[in-house]
Amino acid sequence: MAVEFAVVGPRAAGMGGAGVAITTDAYATYWNPAGLAMTQTVDIRIQGSLQGIDRRGVIDTLNDIKDFVPSGTSGPAAQALADRINNGTVSAIAAGGLYAKGHFGEHAFGFNVSDVATAGGFVDPSRRFGVTGTNGVQGAFLLRGLEARQAAFSYAYAFADKTFAIGVTGKIIQGAAYTGSVSVQNGQDVTLSDNFGKAKLSTSYGIDVGAIYRPSSWLRFGVVAKDINQPEFDAPDGSKFKLGPQVRGGVAVNPYSSLTLTADMDATSNKTFVPGQKSQVLSLGAEQTILSEFLSLRVGAFKNVQDAASPFTPTAGFGLRIFALRVDVGGGYDFRERGALASGSVSLTF
Repeated sequence: MAVEFAVVGPRAAGMGGAGVAITTDAYATYWNPAGLAMTQTVDIRIQGSLQGIDRRGVIDTLNDIKDFVPSGTSGPAAQALADRINNGTVSAIAAGGLYAKGHFGEHAFGFNVSDVATAGGFVDPSRRFGVTGTNGVQGAFLLRGLEARQAAFSYAYAFADKTFAIGVTGKIIQGAAYTGSVSVQNGQDVTLSDNFGKAKLSTSYGIDVGAIYRPSSWLRFGVVAKDINQPEFDAPDGSKFKLGPQVRGGVAVNPYSSLTLTADMDATSNKTFVPGQKSQVLSLGAEQTILSEFLSLRVGAFKNVQDAASPFTPTAGFGLRIFALRVDVGGGYDFRERGALASGSVSLTF
């Protein structure tokens, strides 16, 4: 399986999750290593990002089941709860770590020590929720997750006065794989995050490649292919978790120097830890800087085009820069599915 493309860094989070064509700071070691060569800066960043998606109100339904009191006439209410949760799933994506970049002439390099975690929860097909003989509710959830704990090293080179750049990232990855389950019944308090079980550790490596083409000062195209060697990790149940290749493209336009408009799109339809749920995200964003980046204002939206029921999720964020110090925050909220995205970072740029 592949996993969702994680949103790393608050700039991308505020701009709808778009980062392939515009990221030239230390986060380019994740988004697109070619971006490292587009600016000659020394950059150090620490960030944390978290995204959660609760499809069809699973968390609220679990709380309703916990509080449900069965009686001789509560059968229809119990069946309604069972139907609600049988159609629901939950997903989570998190990323955090230390990111850095530097340069030597047109040669650029970077590294990160980070963790990208993906997880999903769904109803056990063999223990779907139903009404018990006492008009109670009972069923089970299966939980799957993978932490990619990685040390990544990137190199990039820019040609023809930064008209074209290419980059490559090599990653040593310790995979922490989880396969858990939890039984649920009325009167029981359940926290899904407590039931992933013990991690199975294994080590592999990954390779990312990327390119950026800038035909003019106001237009830029980017493309990245991640995990092209398809690293595999051992799971606790004896199976394998495979990271399939992810391909994502982006475009950025600068109508004038302080305004950036950008869009990203997954070229691949990525499988997830939720059976039948695929991820192919369209991201749109804009950034307006004020007083030479003293203040940066960002807005955007994203949508999983493989999920017809999902709406565009709005995002926003801002950044403050005082000399070399930067502080950025960004996030978004899906008011229908109650999915949320949040990210923050502190950085030094020289």
